[in-house]
Amino acid sequence: MFCHLRPMRRLCLEKIFPHWFPYSRALSGAEAVNALRPFYFAVHPDFFGQHPVEREINENSLKRLSVYLENLQKPGFKSLKPIQLTFYVRETDQSSSDGQEPFSTSGFRAVKFTLHTRDLLSTVLYILNSCSLSIEHIQSLNTNVHTQPLKEAKRMPDRPIKWDKSYYSFTGFKDPDEDLEQVSRMETTLTSWLDNNGKSAVKKLKNSLPLRKELDRLKDELSHQLQLSDIRWQRSWGVAHRCSQLHSLSRLAQQNLETLKKAKGCTIIFTDRSGMSAVGHVMLGTMDVHHHWTKLFERLPSYFDLQRRLMILEDQISYLLGGIQVVYIEELQPVLTLEEYYSLLDVFYNRLLKSRIPFHPRSLRGLQMILNSDRYAPSLHELGHFNIPTLCDPANLQWFILTKAQQARENMKRKEELKVIENELIQASTKKFSLEKLYKEPSISSTQMVDCCKRLLEQSLPYLHGMHLCISHFYSVMQDGDLCIPWNWKNGEAIK
Repeated sequence: MFCHLRPMRRLCLEKIFPHWFPYSRALSGAEAVNALRPFYFAVHPDFFGQHPVEREINENSLKRLSVYLENLQKPGFKSLKPIQLTFYVRETDQSSSDGQEPFSTSGFRAVKFTLHTRDLLSTVLYILNSCSLSIEHIQSLNTNVHTQPLKEAKRMPDRPIKWDKSYYSFTGFKDPDEDLEQVSRMETTLTSWLDNNGKSAVKKLKNSLPLRKELDRLKDELSHQLQLSDIRWQRSWGVAHRCSQLHSLSRLAQQNLETLKKAKGCTIIFTDRSGMSAVGHVMLGTMDVHHHWTKLFERLPSYFDLQRRLMILEDQISYLLGGIQVVYIEELQPVLTLEEYYSLLDVFYNRLLKSRIPFHPRSLRGLQMILNSDRYAPSLHELGHFNIPTLCDPANLQWFILTKAQQARENMKRKEELKVIENELIQASTKKFSLEKLYKEPSISSTQMVDCCKRLLEQSLPYLHGMHLCISHFYSVMQDGDLCIPWNWKNGEAIK
C-alpha cells in the first residue's frame, strides 16, 4: 500500500540537487515552516476528519517530525538517527501522483520515507520531493539560487538510483540500505528504544510535574465552578498549552460567570472550532477570542433545543429500522457539529420515509448503526455496529442488515468481552510496571491493546516505573515526558 521511497546514501540531497546546494544559504526555522506550508496543507489532520486512523497516523508523524526539525536547529548537533515517517497525503492542486502510489477513492495516498538529513534545507526539499509537492516556492527563500538549477531539480526523478548488491561488493562502498536497515532494527526494538530514550523521558516528566499539578487544579476548580461534567482536549496539546487554555477560560468565567454557567452538566472540549459537537459537547476553538466563546455560551439554550430535536430524529429512524439504535462514535467518526449531524440525520430520515422499508418492529433491538456521508455501500464493523451511508439504496440496506444481523450481535458480544479483558490487562500492566498512567490513542483497537498488554506483561521493563505510557502506532517521547510505543512493538530484531 505504501509508497516506498528508498533513501540514497545518508539521504544527502546534494546528490539529488547537485547544482543547487553550492548556491543556497541555510534556512531559518521560520523559513523552513513557511517552505513546508504545501506539505502541512496536504497532511494536516483536520482534513482527515472522516478517516480517524489516517488522521491519527498523520498527527503522530507530525509530532515526530517537529522534534526532528527542532533537533536540527540545536547548536552543535552532529547527526541525527534516521527517522522513518508515514503520512497520508491529500490530493491537492500542487500534488502529483507521478511515480507515487495512486490516490485511493478517498482522495489520499500513503507515503513512507526515511529522514537522515544534515540541515533544514535538505530536510524541506526531501519531504516535498517525497510527497511529490512543488519546490518552486523555495526559490524566494534562497535568493542566490538560479532559476535553471531549480528547474533541473524539479525534473529529477522521485526515486534515486538503486544499485545491485554486487556494485557495493566490487567497489567497497557501503550499502546505504544495509546501514539504514541496521539502524532501523535497533530503533524498532522496545528494550533498546527504552534504553536510549528512558532517561530523556524521565527528565521531561519530572520537569512537567509542577505544570501537571497546576493543570489538575485548574480543571477541578473550573469543573466545580461551572458545574461541568468534564473538560477534555481533542488534540494532544502539551501540558503548558492546556494550562494556558484553562487560564483563558478561568478569566472569562471571572468576567461573565452567569453566562458560562449555562454549560451546567456539559463536557467542554478544547478543539479547532467553536460550537456544539454531535454528541452535545461544548467545543471551544483554541484560536477564537473570548468574544466568540461568550457568544457560544449565550447560544447554548438554542443548542439544547436542537439537541432534543436530534434525539427525536434518532428515535424516528430507529423506529423505521426495526429498533436499531443510531449512535455517534467519536473515535470512529468525523468531528461534526450538532448542526452538521442533524442535517445528516434529516437527509437519511427523509429517504427512509419515502422508501418505507418493511422491518418487523423491534426485530433489530440491541443492534447499533452509525451514519457515514462518504460511503456508498453499507458495511459491518468488527465492533458490531453497521456503517450506513446516508445515500445508500434502501433495498440494499434492508438486505444487508437482515443478512448481517446475527454476525453483528456476535461482534458486539465479542466487543464487550474484549473490553473487560482490555481493562483487566491495563490494570495488571499499570500495577506490574508501577506506571503513573497507561492509556491508548483513539485509533488503537481493543484487540491491538489486548495483544500489546499481554506481551508487555511478559517483559521486565524497569524504565517504565512511574511513567505515563501511551500505546500508539510509533515510538516517540512527548514534550511532557509521556512515552509512546507502537502496539505491535518488537523485542529483539525487528521483523521486516
